Amino acid sequence: MNGREENLRSVWCEGGSVKMIDQRLLPFELKVLTFSNYRDVVSAIREMAVRGAPAIGCAAAYAMALALKEGEDVSRAAELIRSARPTAHDLFYAINWMVEMSPSLGPLDAAEHYAEDIVERCRRIGEYGASLINDGDRILTHCNAGALATVDYGTALAPIRIAAQQGKHVFVYVDETRPWLQGSRLTAWELTNEGIEHAIIADNAAGFFIKRDVDIVIVGADRIAANGDFANKIGTYEKAVVAMENGVPFYTAAPVSTFDFSIRDGEGIKIEERSEEELLTLNGQRIVPSNERALNPVFDVTPHRYLSGIITEEGIFSPAEISKLRQKVR
Repeated sequence: MNGREENLRSVWCEGGSVKMIDQRLLPFELKVLTFSNYRDVVSAIREMAVRGAPAIGCAAAYAMALALKEGEDVSRAAELIRSARPTAHDLFYAINWMVEMSPSLGPLDAAEHYAEDIVERCRRIGEYGASLINDGDRILTHCNAGALATVDYGTALAPIRIAAQQGKHVFVYVDETRPWLQGSRLTAWELTNEGIEHAIIADNAAGFFIKRDVDIVIVGADRIAANGDFANKIGTYEKAVVAMENGVPFYTAAPVSTFDFSIRDGEGIKIEERSEEELLTLNGQRIVPSNERALNPVFDVTPHRYLSGIITEEGIFSPAEISKLRQKVR
């Protein structure tokens, strides 16, 4: 991770064990979890200790390495890891990588290679995306798509970081992102560590600021279909619609590991739904009457027509151009 938390990544391997920052405790406590059993890594993915599509993919790669080290059947381990979270395509991409590359590289070396490759891809996303940002720009982002979500650099935050390093002054509007508050807890923490000026806003204030102040919107992605429709944290779709209505450029940033060319459009993306308790409670305290129920989809799908472009490690593409990336996907 860049900034003041020097050389600390969100997921890594050390001494034959998988280590990760417990993102559920940030920003109040920086705790590192250690796992020597792949099933425990799967639980950490499922229970949101690690989150963000590329970081989930790296955690899955390390989980596969542990499973193979333990002598677990490859197909059985892959099936369990795939079940951890259904929407983020990087998880599935990483498993396929490990199945293909482990025999020649060895399980741990294959996982390390995968993680380093993701970090480099995110760095390049930052370089390409920074070209879209002008000095003085006011940027809105949603959820957390920074180093925590990607092992290092980030996707949506990478261009902002690189732009700031280039000397451009930027201001970031940080959506709080209910119900896990990844924006106010994680994105704000990362931007503070980077010394980038920002303010947390309520999710339902985004339209107000897009109309009045925002120059560009950059978000991450968890799965991108062949036509450019993409899934991202719930609430992304409405930001895209408001951005188009107000003539504000709207971009998603993601490595090619997030593209799923087996899915024609967004209708084919499975949307994860999590426990209603995430909405009905806060810090373990119920915040609504006991008879109330909730619906808790974790992602929504933004149609490609709302996209100004997709920022990747291979460049910036319009939805009509992303077929050029098909050959880059393993």
